[in-house]
Parts: sequence; C-alpha cells; structure tokens
Amino acid sequence: MIRIVIAEDQRMLLGALASLIDLEEDMQVVGKASNGEDAVKLVQLHQPDICIMDIEMPVKSGLEAAEELRRSGCKVMILTTFARPGYFERALKAGAHGYLLKDSPSEELASSIRSIMAGRRIYAPELIDEAYGQENPLTEREKEVLILMADGKNTKEIASELFLTTGTVRNYISVILDKLHVSNRIEAIMRFKEKGWFK
Repeated sequence: MIRIVIAEDQRMLLGALASLIDLEEDMQVVGKASNGEDAVKLVQLHQPDICIMDIEMPVKSGLEAAEELRRSGCKVMILTTFARPGYFERALKAGAHGYLLKDSPSEELASSIRSIMAGRRIYAPELIDEAYGQENPLTEREKEVLILMADGKNTKEIASELFLTTGTVRNYISVILDKLHVSNRIEAIMRFKEKGWFK
C-alpha cells in the first residue's frame, strides 16, 4: 500500500484529490494538510511514502516544505497550476521526485505516483522545455537591486544598502529593464515574479 499525505490549500480540491487517490486499490491517503507547515508535521507523524504538495500555500509554501522534507525519506511530488521555470528549478534543488500541473489528466496522477515509487522522476514535459529554454538573465548584483526594488526601496535607499552610488544603481536598473525587456520597475518586478525567479 502506498501511503500518501496531500497538502493543498483549496479545500474542495484537497477533498477531490483525496477521493481520487483513495479509489486506487494500492493507495491510501493518511493525512491532509492545507499548508506547508502542517504537511511537514503530518509527514513526521505518519511517515508516508509520498507527499503531494501544492506550491502557493499559506504559512509555508510547498517549496519550503519540500526543502524541509528533503532528508525525511518521504518522496515529494509537486502538483501546481504554476508552470514557472524558477519554481521548477527550486523544486529540483529541493529534491522533488515529481512536478505535475493541475491541468494534467486525472489518470496521470496515479500512474505518476506509481512511477515515483518505482524510483523514477516525473516532470511535466512543458516545464522541461521551458526550464531549459530560459535562464534568469540577471547577474547576482542585478538580482540584489531588483529584490530591493521589489521591497519598495528607491534608488537612494538601494545605493546606501549596497554601498553604491545612485548613478551606479540607475545604471543597474536600466540594464535590468533592458534584459527583462520591460519599460519600468513595476513591470520588471512582475516579469521576475511570473518567471518564479524570486527565491
């Protein structure tokens, strides 16, 4: 019997996933969580074989929970609506054994669980194409500048925090806008977020 914990913050979907899995003769849902923190607790409590995890959840995200469960012996499968290269990269780094999209056919879920239990890794094909097609174009310093912009800091504040002149920060910002093909700071932050590049 494959023992499973599911973490999903949308109650209806959580119930539907559990019912779907319980229909399989070789699978049993032993715990349901609505956030990443509860998922980690349930995994520690029930010692399941696999934890199916959404990404964007309250208290602790699925990626943070996956990072925490990395050495637990429980395999993690990400099940999300977000086909973002940055999320996928983070999931791979956290040791996730699977990354499926919620719009995949429902029969794919059970077969993916069995494949993961057999030692394979299962990733949505569109993510693999996307991940290898798009690297984050910003340097570490440019990322620092963008993260401070996202925190609402102005040019002067960024300059003082990074020990740079305001002119240098302005140059960085113009390079960031250029590299991300956007025309202002807000769009740059949105683009970076869409791609899942914020860590």
